[in-house]
Parts: sequence; structure tokens; C-alpha cells
Amino acid sequence: MNTRRCLSLLQYCKSSLPTNHIIQIHSQLISNGLTQSPSIVARLIERYCASSAPHATIYASLSISHFYRHNNGRNPYLLNVLIRCSPPGDSILVFANWVSKASLDFDDFTYIFVLGACARRAKSLWEGQQIHSRVIKHGYLSNVMLQTTLIHFYVNRNAFALAKKVFDEMSVRTTATWNSLIAGYCSCKEHALDGLLLFVDMLVTDCGVKANGTTMVCVLSAVSRLGYLETGVSVHGHIVKTMCDIENDVYIGTGLVDMYAKCGCLDSALSLFMRMGHKNVLTWTAMVSGLAVHGQGKQALKIFSDMIESGILPNSVTFTSLLFACSQAGLLEEGLYLFHNMKKMFHILPLPHHYGCIVDLLGRAGHLDEAYEFIISEKVEGDEVLWRSMLHACRIHNNIVMGERVANILFSIQPEMNLEMICDNSEDYVALSNICASAGRWEDVAAVREVLRVKGIEAKPAVSTVSA
Repeated sequence: MNTRRCLSLLQYCKSSLPTNHIIQIHSQLISNGLTQSPSIVARLIERYCASSAPHATIYASLSISHFYRHNNGRNPYLLNVLIRCSPPGDSILVFANWVSKASLDFDDFTYIFVLGACARRAKSLWEGQQIHSRVIKHGYLSNVMLQTTLIHFYVNRNAFALAKKVFDEMSVRTTATWNSLIAGYCSCKEHALDGLLLFVDMLVTDCGVKANGTTMVCVLSAVSRLGYLETGVSVHGHIVKTMCDIENDVYIGTGLVDMYAKCGCLDSALSLFMRMGHKNVLTWTAMVSGLAVHGQGKQALKIFSDMIESGILPNSVTFTSLLFACSQAGLLEEGLYLFHNMKKMFHILPLPHHYGCIVDLLGRAGHLDEAYEFIISEKVEGDEVLWRSMLHACRIHNNIVMGERVANILFSIQPEMNLEMICDNSEDYVALSNICASAGRWEDVAAVREVLRVKGIEAKPAVSTVSA
């Protein structure tokens, strides 16, 4: 392989190369003295990281070390490339290794990339806080992009108080800054109202910054979570007044369809849906889901049929909504047909919630034996949620024989309980007790209650709210 060929592969190849090919290219570049060019080494690093090989990051790190060993500069450009391109866990580890070496002067981008890695990696709150401390120590906190990345990191780790603290201390904010915190709030139902209030603050207090499409999609998702129809109508009016034609913006249009459907205005959702000039799989799924939630199973199936005719292929979430719609509307044959064809026709593997919808569908229809055989035949008998759904169906249909069988299976697959699991486990015993009570078998009710007492399991107390 000649040098020109090596450089061409590094620069123009669109697909990832096998690791052994990259190593050959690397060797050729070393032999020809071409590893002293930062741009060539950067391309090499990108190729290593794109290969997804187990030791790709190690090879890339060695190429950086070789470059810095023969060039006494302290520019972190190549390190930044490696941190940006590596998987999140490797990025954090690479940064920590170079911190210990103290041989480079990190810049804003170093911290932006490594904080971005922390945002993408679960259980990295502690590492991100340590990096935050270094940012403050070395005087980089005035960088707006870096502060915005910090907010993004903290909301991804559900540290909303820390994210708000960084936000409040910023003297200059961009639209991306506001969007980072608003998106974080709006993604969590417990903080969705905070997201709406922050959006109002954005409109009122920061005149130099305007909301964009991303802002509006996040706000609409918060309204959907809260079910605040009047607020949603006001947001819709603001979008019409300040932005482009929403019927040609697939993301905002989808957000509005989802909002109206979840707030109970199916006519408004359908009207918007029909007027949209471009729809993607999320748009169709939002409409199907809205119809499913409100028990409009046949209409949901009609929308699905139109979706297929339009050339849009469904995804896993689409089938979850369709199966749920069939379950709510009692469309047994249609639901079973969809389930058996999702893999055959659309190459979508069933997930636990798909199995759950079928068990619920069969259980609601009173086909308890078929539901039992379905769980066994599909080899998902280790899923507690499915058996609990079966137990609920047994109670509805007063089938105490099947209820006892299902309850015994549930008890047998329960792991050794710890204190946090006791309440959840009690629900299975209470459900069995209620099945026996509905059949008038009071001696069996007493026996189940005695098991609860002997095992020291306390039933979860009910809670109600009384407004004055």
C-alpha cells in the first residue's frame, strides 16, 4: 500500500475501515515520516475511533503520544479530536489519563467534549463535577458554549438544581442555553411545569434571544405531559404568530398533533394531522397513539393502513400504540394479526411491552388459557409484569384456579426480597386474596393473609387526596 493510497483512504473513505487496515496505514505513514502532520494524525484518530474495535482508543492514544513525544508543543488539538470521537467511557478515561500527565494545556474545547461525554454516559455525575471544578479553577467558566454544555450535562444526570445554578450565574445566554435547561425540564414530568415557566421567562426577560423550533417542540412535550390544553392552545397561537408555516414543519407539526391528542382534543389533532404537508414515522405514531389512548381502536388501525399506503414504515413504538389500541377496544383478531406480522412483514422484534399488550388483550377478552399458553410459547415466562397482568385478568373474570396457578408462578420467580421490594411483592398476595374473596372462598383469603403475616410483608397503604 503506497503513501498516496494511505492518505486517500484516511481523507476520503466514507465507511469505517477494519482495524488491521488502519494499523497498516499507520505503519506506512510512520515509515514515510508523515505522522508529524497534525491533520494526518487527526484523520488517523478519527479512523481508529470509527472502527469500533475493542482497542481502537488505545491505538489512537498511542498515535497521539508518539506525535507529542516528537513535537514538544502543548496544543491539545489531537487530544480534543480523540475525546470527541471516542465512546463516552473512553473519552472520560482518556481525559483523566492526560490530566495525570500534566503535559498539555487544555482549552475550552477539551472541557466541552469531555463534559459532552459525561452527559452521554450514565452514572458519571461525580466525574462531571470534578471536571466542573477544573473548569472553574482554570478560568474557563466564562465560555458560553462550555456553560451550556455544563447545563446539558447536569440535566442529563437529573441534577436540575445544579443545572439551574449554572444557568442563573450566566451573564450571557444563547438560545441553545435556554433550550438545554428547558429540554431537561420538559423531558421529566415532575419538572415539566418548571420548563413552561422557564419558557415564559425566556420570552419576557431575555429580549436578545428568540425561541426556535427546538424550544417549541420541548414546550409542546411539556404541555402534553401535563395535559394543559389552554396552555397548549396559547403555545400554538405563539407559534403561528412568530414562526413559519407550521404545517410544513414536521417536528413542530408532530408536537402539536401529540399535544392535542394527549389533551383530549382528537378533532384538533386529526385536523392538524390531515393538513400537514410532510409526515414522518413520528407524526403517524403520535396520531395512532392519541387515538389508542382514547379508545379509538378502529380509527387507529385506519390511520395505520394509510401510513403503510403512504410508504412510511412503522417502528417499535408504532406497534406498541397499535397493540394498546386493540387491547383497549377489544379488537382481539386485529391485535393478534398485528403481533404475528410485525416481525414477519416489518422485521421488528417484539419487546416486553408488546408481549404485555397481547397478554392484556387476551386477558380482557377472557381468553385466560390462551394468554397463559402465549406466555409459555413465547418463552417470556420470566417476566413478572406479564404474570401480574394475567393475575389482574383472573381477578376480573373470577377465575380462581388460573389465579392460584399464576400467583404461584409469580411467587416462585420472585428474587430474594430486600426491604425496597416488600411492598411490590405484597401486591401479588393481595391480588390473590381478592380473587379468593370475589369467589367467596374466605378460608383461602384468611390463608393468604396469614402468609403475609408470617413472612412479615405489609400491604402497601392506599392514598387519596381530598380537596377542601
